[in-house]
Amino acid sequence: MNGAIRRYFGKQLNKETKLRIHNTAKAALKFGSEARVLKKREEQRLEAAQMEYLRHLLGITKLDKEKNQCIRGKTRAQNTVKEIKQYQKKWLQHVQRMDTSRIPKQAQQYTPKGRRNIGRPRKNWRDQLHFEDEGTGNMPNPSRTW
Repeated sequence: MNGAIRRYFGKQLNKETKLRIHNTAKAALKFGSEARVLKKREEQRLEAAQMEYLRHLLGITKLDKEKNQCIRGKTRAQNTVKEIKQYQKKWLQHVQRMDTSRIPKQAQQYTPKGRRNIGRPRKNWRDQLHFEDEGTGNMPNPSRTW
């Protein structure tokens, strides 16, 4: 994304405009993520891409050895992975408040019948949320920061 902005706009854009473009791209990443399982590798790649963009925005290289939190503080940007997890938590709470006749509620409560394939089971969305909530039940703990 950095190259596309630089290629088309050069140095014509100020930092606020570039930050607004970044927030728009983050919104596109968050779209549809309420039921997506984020693997560790995907989390690392999302964070790396965000930090690369923010470093370029501020003109900081990795040789400057600025910490990620300092860079986020300067740009007032939040961690994309944390935002996605908060979005998933809100979606879960929303689905749990739904009537049982609604399709998202039925999909959440559905357990397939039959046997699984041989090997390690894939991590699904429900298991991911329960693992992160440390077994507090169906509803995530609202006091815990994600």
